[in-house]
Amino acid sequence: MRYISYSDCSDNELYKMLFDRAPDNYGKYEQIVASIVDNVKNNGDKAIFEYGEKFDNVKLDEKSLKVTKEEIDEAYEQVDEELVEIIRRSKKRVKEYHEKQKKYSWFDSCDSGSIMGQKVTPIEKVGVYVPGGKAVYPSSVIMNVMPAKVAEVEQIVMVTPPDKDGKVNPVTLVAANECGVDEIYKVGGAQAVAALAFGTETIPKVYKIVGPGNIFVALAKKAVYGHVSIDSIAGPSEVLVIADESANPKYVAADLLSQAEHDELASAILVTDSDVLGKEVEKELIRQTDYLSRKDILEKSLNDFGAIVVVKSIDDAVKLSNMVAPEHLEICTKEPFMVLPKIKNAGAIFLGNYSPEPLGDYMAGPNHVLPTNGTAKFFSPLSVDDFIKKSSIISFDREALGELQEDIIKFANAEKLTAHANSIKVRFEND
Repeated sequence: MRYISYSDCSDNELYKMLFDRAPDNYGKYEQIVASIVDNVKNNGDKAIFEYGEKFDNVKLDEKSLKVTKEEIDEAYEQVDEELVEIIRRSKKRVKEYHEKQKKYSWFDSCDSGSIMGQKVTPIEKVGVYVPGGKAVYPSSVIMNVMPAKVAEVEQIVMVTPPDKDGKVNPVTLVAANECGVDEIYKVGGAQAVAALAFGTETIPKVYKIVGPGNIFVALAKKAVYGHVSIDSIAGPSEVLVIADESANPKYVAADLLSQAEHDELASAILVTDSDVLGKEVEKELIRQTDYLSRKDILEKSLNDFGAIVVVKSIDDAVKLSNMVAPEHLEICTKEPFMVLPKIKNAGAIFLGNYSPEPLGDYMAGPNHVLPTNGTAKFFSPLSVDDFIKKSSIISFDREALGELQEDIIKFANAEKLTAHANSIKVRFEND
């Protein structure tokens, strides 16, 4: 793991290190993804079945592609009841948090005879991608589905890759059922995204696709954007911890490792004004890595994309953090709420020694689908807003329009749009 003393060179080094992980730098895969997307668009289910056999080593047909009620019932028999209750508690907390984000239609009427407003409408059909195969991510189901349910989306379609026996992980099925997913299909990868974007004989077309996936999923979402909306093109996960001498090195190291274990491209960075803390965290990283199950992934992630940066002050740490715009930001200082107002760019902010990043992944309530690779400078976490659309409302009577007619006509003529001007003129020709 890199141990860096802060300078302008540190800015550039960290920025390059993080940018190298971005999905935009995986152009060599784009041609493969484009071919898959076109095949599914043109051949529908036939292409889906071919890719299932090729990539997932599973044979499916029109009857077995969709998850049945019997399969969901069987999943409940296989999942420990305690875990089912934990899923329900997580779902409840996530739902309650997102209910505070709801937007409502509004109207503003004036004495002059005009009414203006905004109509808020849920997106009708949404597709949710959930990673599968060896992976089990019930938390991903909850985080992607619950804001859509709060927004009152009419139809939620989930896709997830099956195992070689054509089965979806039972925990994933239980989470989907608890959250109210309407339909579940056994398909993953770029082909699943294409199926949602264009529809097949079996899988319905949706209007928006959300959910995380590997580089093929990310690039497929990029390829179909415009045909449908997407949440984001997510890159590898990341955490940045701002800490001073008051932080517990054992906690800080554990939090860095909790993010590094996602995959070899994950990034875990500590920025501290205490060299003593930095050295202690470095020791803890070695000690804790040794007994964790994903040791190989942790070591590669930390060696390639991890860093401990020692700065002169917490203000310098904030400056560096705002440049990185991390997906997850932990502030482990004496007064974290004093640092908070200085933060401009971060996906989710965790304050204090007892607000670790995994709390946000599972049980806190805010969404864990967050902007990565510096996109927190202009993107926000997944929310209810992602599942609604807004229409402007305009209603004027003759008198109210009359008050603005000259302004509109002159404006239109200035743009040489005489038909625009005429649209107003004809309404007042007899005056």
